[in-house]
Amino acid sequence: MKEVVMVTGASRGIGYAVAERFAKEGYPIVITCSKGEEELEIAKKRLDQYGGRVLQFLADAGNYQQMKHVLCEVEHRLGEVGILVNNAGISWIGLFQDMECELYEQIVRTNLLSVMHCSYLVIPGMIRRKAGKIINISSVWGNIGASCEAVYSATKSGINGFTKALGKELAPSSIQVNALACGVIDTRMNSCLTEEEKEQLVEEIPARRFGQVEEVADFVYQIVIGPAYLNGQVITLDGGWS
Repeated sequence: MKEVVMVTGASRGIGYAVAERFAKEGYPIVITCSKGEEELEIAKKRLDQYGGRVLQFLADAGNYQQMKHVLCEVEHRLGEVGILVNNAGISWIGLFQDMECELYEQIVRTNLLSVMHCSYLVIPGMIRRKAGKIINISSVWGNIGASCEAVYSATKSGINGFTKALGKELAPSSIQVNALACGVIDTRMNSCLTEEEKEQLVEEIPARRFGQVEEVADFVYQIVIGPAYLNGQVITLDGGWS
């Protein structure tokens, strides 16, 4: 039987594409998101078409107690999670000093603490089985930083550091932890950009286009089925941009 795959922030965009990629291969799927129950239901119905088991949960990945409840339900109904894809994330563009503290705390909870909470909850089962994969969806801004996205950049940098350190901790237990640092991917997160701004951004990217969510999903899948010797790495997928 194939491992249970859990993807956070999976009602749309990269998260949904990743869940769909694994569903096509027959993996049992768990998808979560913190808002948009209707969108989550639609995502679940689309994944059901592939014939496998799919569970959906409206839960905040940045809330430890909510995710603890989700993982208990998953274990009872499907079994322990063997592949975790930490994808939940939000952004905000503007000067750091213009942010309210509640907003930057929310970004830290959603982008970084969610990775820690979900990893913390699935690791004991992985250690018992001496097997497991954790993939963290990061960003090139975690490598180089972005003006007017200071907090977002900080959370992604935190993910990168967490990935490298946790990979070292868990390697003796045959658990792989890796991150994918994405460049500009064509998702709703970029909807705040004007067409002119998008065109200017494309000109900066050697590949002369935005990445597609399906490309990210394919890469995540390749990391999961790839060599177990790959561990603690932050791999960049950005069309040669950074």
